Amino acid sequence: MSVSAITKRYAKALVTLGSEQKMVEGYGKELADFKDLLVREKQLRLILDSPSFPVEKKNAILSDLGAKLQLSEGMRKFLGLLLAKGRLRLLPQIETQYRDFADEISGILRAHITSASKLNQNQRKAIASGLEEKTGKQVELTVSVRSALIGGLQAQVGGKIFDGSIKTQLKRIEDTLKKG
Repeated sequence: MSVSAITKRYAKALVTLGSEQKMVEGYGKELADFKDLLVREKQLRLILDSPSFPVEKKNAILSDLGAKLQLSEGMRKFLGLLLAKGRLRLLPQIETQYRDFADEISGILRAHITSASKLNQNQRKAIASGLEEKTGKQVELTVSVRSALIGGLQAQVGGKIFDGSIKTQLKRIEDTLKKG
């Protein structure tokens, strides 16, 4: 079974459980926090991934971390399952898949806008409301600035990229002129 199929299966199971327990957002935050901890703490990640480190000690470490981070019982059991199955290393992909499934349930669409210059609050609201109108979903917008675009915007919405930057338009004109 592919890694993608495995991570989807775990994420779907957790989001289903979270939905039943009205903990979709809570589980999402806990999962992201634990993933961030493993990304930051390389030594901890290596210990939990090590096949030569005793499983009992790994479980004790995971239990202590769960208590320190005040993780819910459901999340502790989920992380324990990942540890037992040797799948804790897949946590970043599982967290990404979980967020996608949770957004789908909640009717949220995440969009990332890259602009050539800083956007003011009115421009952000106009973009978000336009996307909400087109998609019928609540839009969570993140914005970054990249002056290399010269002008215009690039939007990444639901895995699709829409490029309305001047840089890209100039590149298309250049390609057209080169082709004659």
